Amino acid sequence: MIEVEIVGVRIELPSNQPLVLLREIKGERHVPIWIGTPEASAIALAQQGVVPPRPMTHDLLVDVVESLGHSIISVNIVAVEDNIFYGQLQFDDGTVVSSRASDALALALRAKCRIWCADAVMDEAGVRITEHDEGEDSEPDPAVDEEREMRRFREFLDDVEPEDFEG
Repeated sequence: MIEVEIVGVRIELPSNQPLVLLREIKGERHVPIWIGTPEASAIALAQQGVVPPRPMTHDLLVDVVESLGHSIISVNIVAVEDNIFYGQLQFDDGTVVSSRASDALALALRAKCRIWCADAVMDEAGVRITEHDEGEDSEPDPAVDEEREMRRFREFLDDVEPEDFEG
């Protein structure tokens, strides 16, 4: 398994289909996962730190798990078949529950747990987004890095089609 993080949620044009972009923490590959609009909103709100006045479904689920004395320790993206990504929730007592990848990612942000991607998924769906203009001797700046990452991601989206990820 490869540890990944969520780069962000974007809308792929011209189809207006939302997707979430994962990036391997110790590497250069990214995994784009096309998701539904409600899940995209749930992920984006959690990334922005927005706390709704009443819990949304993913917030509620984390609250229920914690009120029962448990926690989600990780979420795993375990398979991709016909461009459908499969996730799992890993609980502190060893229980594993199957999940849609988008729901697992929304829960990971709320539970503040690690996200893992199966090697086979990364090998099949991972893409490299290369650096075109980064200087060798520049100091890393998180704000600049995030802006650069999003610019490269937009360039990537200009050329990518869902069919590019078919096995």
